[in-house]
Amino acid sequence: MTTFASGTDTLTRDALTVLQPGFPGTTAPDWLLRRLGEGLASVGLFGRNIASPEQLSSLTAQLRAERDDVLVAIDEEGGDVTRLEVRTGSSFPGNHALGAVDDVDLTREVAHELGRRLAACGVNLNWAPSADVNSNPSNPVIGVRSFGADPELVARHTAAYVTGLQAAGVAACTKHFPGHGDTAVDSHHALPRIDAESSVLERRELLPFRAAIAAGTRAVMSAHILVPTLDPDHPATLSPHILTDLLRGRLGYDGLIVTDAIEMQAIAATYGIERGSVIAIAAGADALCVGGGLADDETVRRLRDALVSAVRAGELPEERLAEAAERVRGLARWAASASASVSDEGVAPEADVTRVDIGLVAARRALTVTGTDTGTSTEADTFTPLTEPPYVALLTPVANIAVGDETPWGVGVELTRMLPGTETGSFAGEAAGDAVLEAAGTRRVVVVVRDEHRHPWMASALDTLLASRPDTVVVEMGIPQAAPRGALHIATHGAARVCGQAAAEVIAGA
Repeated sequence: MTTFASGTDTLTRDALTVLQPGFPGTTAPDWLLRRLGEGLASVGLFGRNIASPEQLSSLTAQLRAERDDVLVAIDEEGGDVTRLEVRTGSSFPGNHALGAVDDVDLTREVAHELGRRLAACGVNLNWAPSADVNSNPSNPVIGVRSFGADPELVARHTAAYVTGLQAAGVAACTKHFPGHGDTAVDSHHALPRIDAESSVLERRELLPFRAAIAAGTRAVMSAHILVPTLDPDHPATLSPHILTDLLRGRLGYDGLIVTDAIEMQAIAATYGIERGSVIAIAAGADALCVGGGLADDETVRRLRDALVSAVRAGELPEERLAEAAERVRGLARWAASASASVSDEGVAPEADVTRVDIGLVAARRALTVTGTDTGTSTEADTFTPLTEPPYVALLTPVANIAVGDETPWGVGVELTRMLPGTETGSFAGEAAGDAVLEAAGTRRVVVVVRDEHRHPWMASALDTLLASRPDTVVVEMGIPQAAPRGALHIATHGAARVCGQAAAEVIAGA
């Protein structure tokens, strides 16, 4: 491939402008700063880039010293998917917990406070919220990232989230269009397919996106999924029928369209990232998310050159690339204006408990608690809180890539604080139940699961535990699809740190 080194002509600058690359490290590398000077208009942040709020603020200031209108994006959903608090767990419950409460004012407040913290660190574009309707309970990648399985519930909470986030001066990026909820494959690994009639898609998948557009979402992220009813040949990210005819045309959306990470296998394994990027922009996408797995100057150069070459070869209309670049710049102008407006208005003081602790308040309200010490009642008010340190067993499934395995979860940390001497272990596989019994000894067992209904080995381990120790407390931190069981069963509707804290409070009677 030809390399275009100048970085100063309009075509090359436009090709750089539509990229949203990641990068390694907690300071901006020289190559990234140089590309910002050449036309790059956006960067994406991941957990690897963040050590503390102070460090993040310094990093974004470093980026803005090179380009003052740079879009700094992050994948901060709260709940299970957190980058701000990747090493501790999130201070905010995720979508499924908010959907379980079903208070749109609460959702709006949580999103606003999350946005306020992002804005304070210099982040102005959030690849959230997920507007996917979790209609397939076996979905391996959405799950608790969705507000729920009811399209109308998802729609009203998506709109509330968009409103709250953008009121804090952070652009929302509603995802994953046209809806990733009815999939059984993770698009990080392969190409999922949704075989639903157009009438089903209209009343299920599209309803939350219509609500997000009506609420003024500034960006929409495409999904790497095949929906034959809409386009039998191309995944949504590469489909003009889906991005241009449906999203732009029928739904009337005129904001920024961002692709999901272009290096995900659903695209990369079939088309390659260069070809996939060209097709995506031609189909109607305006920005290419890159960098969850690829984060270097070589990747940026390859994608820039692929776009320029495609224009020069007549495969990508130059006006389409120019239109996409202008939408990126337009969002940057909105973000700068929104940030100034929020700064002028001021924010509530940090000591305002309703603001600072809104995540914990929401997590407490999201709990569903059932069972008694005998395990025979549906009433939980007779449960006797633990006063001695228990053994906490995490039945740990393989984490999907969106969530990652860096972020701690469970109730062990909080129970250790409340009941010093609490011990914790992680278990998986067919022998997990027996292993927990051996490790726990005579201690009371608190077993923490994540999507019991999706993992037969996990259900079997619970069978073993409860047969031997019926006084076991069960905490479900995924989708509570399986029937509650145990002396006490707590469904947290997510694995955020505050969800674990709320469950631990119940267990210890705090």
